[in-house]
Amino acid sequence: MLFLEKYFKLKENGTDVRTELVAGLTTFLTMAYIIFVNPSILGDAGMPKGAVFVATCIAAALGCLIMGLYANYPIAMAPGMGLNAYFAYVVVKGMGMPWEMALGAVFISGCLFLFVSVFKLREMIVNGIPHSIRTSITVGIGLFLGLISLKSAGIVVSSPETLVKVGDLHSAPTLLAIAGFFIIVALDRLKVKGAILIGILAVTVLSFFVAGNKFNGVVDMPPSLAPTLFKLDLMGAISVGLLNVVLVFFLVELFDATGTLMGVANRAGLLVNGKMERLNKALMADSTAILTGSLLGTSSTTAYIESAAGVQAGGRTGLTAVAVGVLFLACLFISPLAGVVPNYATAPALLYVSCLMLRELVDIDWSDTTESVPAAIAALTMPFTYSIALGVAFGFISYAVLKLLTGRVREVRPVIWAIACVFTFKFVYLGAG
Repeated sequence: MLFLEKYFKLKENGTDVRTELVAGLTTFLTMAYIIFVNPSILGDAGMPKGAVFVATCIAAALGCLIMGLYANYPIAMAPGMGLNAYFAYVVVKGMGMPWEMALGAVFISGCLFLFVSVFKLREMIVNGIPHSIRTSITVGIGLFLGLISLKSAGIVVSSPETLVKVGDLHSAPTLLAIAGFFIIVALDRLKVKGAILIGILAVTVLSFFVAGNKFNGVVDMPPSLAPTLFKLDLMGAISVGLLNVVLVFFLVELFDATGTLMGVANRAGLLVNGKMERLNKALMADSTAILTGSLLGTSSTTAYIESAAGVQAGGRTGLTAVAVGVLFLACLFISPLAGVVPNYATAPALLYVSCLMLRELVDIDWSDTTESVPAAIAALTMPFTYSIALGVAFGFISYAVLKLLTGRVREVRPVIWAIACVFTFKFVYLGAG
């Protein structure tokens, strides 16, 4: 106990071991759904679900341990929602890139993230990109996740006449997904810890009785990690995905991590004069987790906004994050349970996360069309083209063009011009695929 007190500076931060451990459990319950959702999403990309499950648990555990032991912040990490959807549905299924190449792209983006963290370039890049564009990326990913979740639930299906239409609302999986969604929203509104996880498990249990799902037990030794371990293809990623795939991974990782870290730290009262004293350490922990995750076999790992739940429970130091990491390691032994969770059980969680991401719309300045229109274009393009990369590209390009045409070119920072030119070059010479 004395060692923990000294290492994590518990008294200095107004906390104790018990409070930190309870906070860790609280955070874990709010984000444990990722051990079911991530294998489901990456499994759609052809990755072995058992290996992805193990990679998810280990990557989350390592990310949390690095954040806790190195940066000493109560911020948990795991493979990010939105980034896994981009990996599976855009890069692999949409572009036809093998998942090994996609893992290579994640690794390269992690290297870029580590580079800007070590040389303290993050602030220059983030400050150079307007708030409206940063917000639109979050909103667009939310809309994209919403479309994916509705499709997984069977509520939305394809149609040759109208592109999409309503599915069979009488089928058991669809009805279970709808029920799961309302359970999650209601429990979360009532501040029940682990609301999303409870919703997923409730639908899974019901599926054994009404949807023909089969129960295979709860506890077992972890599946083999060999099918995904060190399977990334770096040269393939460099040859076909450097301009669009890697750039999008990097930008989303950078905005997501920075926004989450600052938001959670602010809620915990850990900002000094509006800044995080150890922000670079936290970002280096984030980038290291991305690199490690890609080597293990999962999409980008990032800081989780659900960490705010642990902060609300009193978490103030890295001991909270360490506790979350230990719990993720313990989850390695529940692979049979993870294997029987159907897509329509995780769909409600995806839909609820997407709904929460849309609240960022309120932060856009709708009175200035040179700000709001590029943001709307970016957000709308993502689900309608089934491509986060195209949404990001159209957002940057339209922002630069509208500022130029309205005589407000001085408002456009150099980083905007650079990214807009890169995407324009890609469209003109390499196509939009």
